[in-house]
Amino acid sequence: MKTLIGAEPQPLAVALERTALLVIDMQRDFLEPGGFGETLGNDVSLLKAAVKPLQAVLKAARAAGLLVIHTREGHRPDMSDAPPAKVERGEPSKRIGAPGPMGRILIRGEPGHDIIPELYPVAGEPVIDKPGKGAFYQTDLELTLRNCGIENLIVTGVTTEVCVNTTVREANDRGYRCIVLGDCCASYFPEFHEMGLKMIKAQGGIFGWVTGSKQMLAAFAANKGPKYAQGSA
Repeated sequence: MKTLIGAEPQPLAVALERTALLVIDMQRDFLEPGGFGETLGNDVSLLKAAVKPLQAVLKAARAAGLLVIHTREGHRPDMSDAPPAKVERGEPSKRIGAPGPMGRILIRGEPGHDIIPELYPVAGEPVIDKPGKGAFYQTDLELTLRNCGIENLIVTGVTTEVCVNTTVREANDRGYRCIVLGDCCASYFPEFHEMGLKMIKAQGGIFGWVTGSKQMLAAFAANKGPKYAQGSA
């Protein structure tokens, strides 16, 4: 059974049992004061706008039985997977790996690397740790999706123009349909958020579809089909 989702550039029908919710990098280092985002000079409060609508979608997706996958950008404690070109930005005392209010900045296992409490994964939800912007690069995300029979991705998270856009483009090249929820994404730069969404839906949906949490919640409410069972094909 397919469920119709109102979206741009046009509505699309998808099988929700073949669909996963992807929550990208909703980490303390990006959304809370003292983290990596703030060390780069950004107003982290701008990302908070995505939290409440994403909470509602996350709750509905779990109730509908969808596979929910979370990602976290960060590096190994020895930083062997952190390219120098990425590390050598900003003041030395505020770079990746430097001590911060929430532990070493953007390092796996540190408090700041973890997901914010409002959107914390529940038991059974995969968490993909990635060293780069895209969620497919140097991770087992594609293997997880293929093994679970996923064809469609509901994409959310931060930031719109960086990790969200990169992941959508990677997914598009791999044949996944991407439905990006605009109000469940955010950027430190409102104009980048707007243009990032426009890029995805331009030219007839060159990278995917764009919609909002209300339309997605309506689609969940209308769906009466079988629930997703993790591990099913």
